[in-house]
Amino acid sequence: MDKPKFGGQAVIEGVMFQSKDKMVTAIRRSNDDIEYFEMDRPEKAWVQKLKKIPILRGNVAIIESSIYGMKHMEFATDRYERDPADDVKIEQEKQDANTARIVMSTIIVGILSFLVGKFLFTLIPVFIAEVFSGVVTSHVGQVFLESVFKLILLLVYIYAISMTPMIKRLFQYHGAEHKVINTFENGDELTVGNVQKHSRLHYRCGSSFILFTVLVGFVVYMFVPVDPFYVRILNRIALIPVVIGLSFEFLQFTNKVRNVPVLKWLGIPGLMLQLLTTKQPDGHQVEVAIKSFNKLLRSV
Repeated sequence: MDKPKFGGQAVIEGVMFQSKDKMVTAIRRSNDDIEYFEMDRPEKAWVQKLKKIPILRGNVAIIESSIYGMKHMEFATDRYERDPADDVKIEQEKQDANTARIVMSTIIVGILSFLVGKFLFTLIPVFIAEVFSGVVTSHVGQVFLESVFKLILLLVYIYAISMTPMIKRLFQYHGAEHKVINTFENGDELTVGNVQKHSRLHYRCGSSFILFTVLVGFVVYMFVPVDPFYVRILNRIALIPVVIGLSFEFLQFTNKVRNVPVLKWLGIPGLMLQLLTTKQPDGHQVEVAIKSFNKLLRSV
C-alpha cells in the first residue's frame, strides 16, 4: 500500500508537519526543551469539493496553507528568544487581547502578504521587459525577457534573504523537514543518523511550485497579447489564479512521475531551486523535526 502523504513547513526554530486532518509543530526553546503546538484541520464540505476541481484546487490549497501556516508561525514567533519562564506572561498577554481579532488579523495579513508579493513578483518583470520593448519587439521575445527577469528576481531575492542568520536557520529546518519525509517515504527508521543520510530535496516542495509559476507563466503568456501595455498588465493580473492553478497541477504531476526514468527530469529544475531554499541541518534541528513528525504520526 502507498504511504500516506504528509506535508510540512519550517517555522522559527522548528518544523510543522501536517496530514489531511491534523497539524503539529515542534520548536526548540531557549532552555533546549521541545514544545508542541497541535491543531485539527477542519473538514469543510465546500472546501473539499473545491479541492476536487483541477486548477481551482491549487488556489484553494495555497490560501488554506497560508492561513494555517500563519498560525503555526505565530506560535513559534511568540516563543522565539522568549525565556520559558515567561510562558505565563505570554498566555496572559493573549488573554488580555482580543484573541479572535488577533487571529483574524494574522490571517488577513498572511493572505495580503502573499497577494502583494505575488503581484510584485508578477508585475515588476513586466515593467523591466517593457523598457527593452524598443530592442526586443516580438511577442515571444518580450514574454521570454519577462520570464528571464522574473527568474533572476526570484533567485536574487532568495539568495539575499538566505544570507541573514534567521533565514539561514529557517532554511536548515526546511532541509530537516524534507529529510524526515524522505526517510519516512523510504521506509527507514526515524533516527537522526538515518535522517541525515537522506536528501534535503523533495519533489512536492513549495519552492518547486514557485519556480514552476515562472515556467508555466512563460507558456500561458504566449497565448495572450503584450500590446498595448495596459492590456499586458491586466492580463497578467487576471491570469495569476490560472498560473497558480496550472503550476500546482504540474507540481503534483512531477511528484507522481518522479520514479519514471525519463519523466522524473521534469521536476529537476524545482529541486535545483531547493538547493537555495534548504540548508543542511544539524543533529539538534533534525531531532526537532523527528519529534514533530512522530507526534503527528501518533495522532493519525
